[in-house]
Amino acid sequence: MDHTAIRRVRELTATPEFNLVVFALLLNFPWEVLQAPLFEGMAAAPHSAVISACLQATLGDAVITLLAHASIMAVTRRRRWVCVPSWREAAGFVAAGIAITAVVEWLATRGQWVQTWTYSSAMPLIPGFEIGLSPLLQWLIVPPIALWFVRRQSARHRSVDGLH
Repeated sequence: MDHTAIRRVRELTATPEFNLVVFALLLNFPWEVLQAPLFEGMAAAPHSAVISACLQATLGDAVITLLAHASIMAVTRRRRWVCVPSWREAAGFVAAGIAITAVVEWLATRGQWVQTWTYSSAMPLIPGFEIGLSPLLQWLIVPPIALWFVRRQSARHRSVDGLH
């Protein structure tokens, strides 16, 4: 790699979005694997099919993460809010993710034009909405951990760069 390419890679990996997506991918995949039995047919599906479905869901989680990040960025007009989030920014991020996830879950399970997956009888449902509890809990647990990791990562970058 030449010096320009190395610099571009360093610049990319220092962006808050890159770090947020990396941590979202790493944290959401195990959650997706653990909740797989809560979806119809996953308990009996071949291992490769479960892994494939969980990878697809994890990529969807990363997209939702970026959309939730963008929603807070639009409000705060600060791209790097995620590096040192206030409690309001973190709460807004989680709330945006829950809202997006709820819509995706409804469309995927109940929507007239998209039925993508079905819950197994083991999935606890939110009464009145009939959407799965596990995907919503995922947004209460995983993204705050991802924010914590991004904050630590950005602090490390500042220390290494002599900015802290």
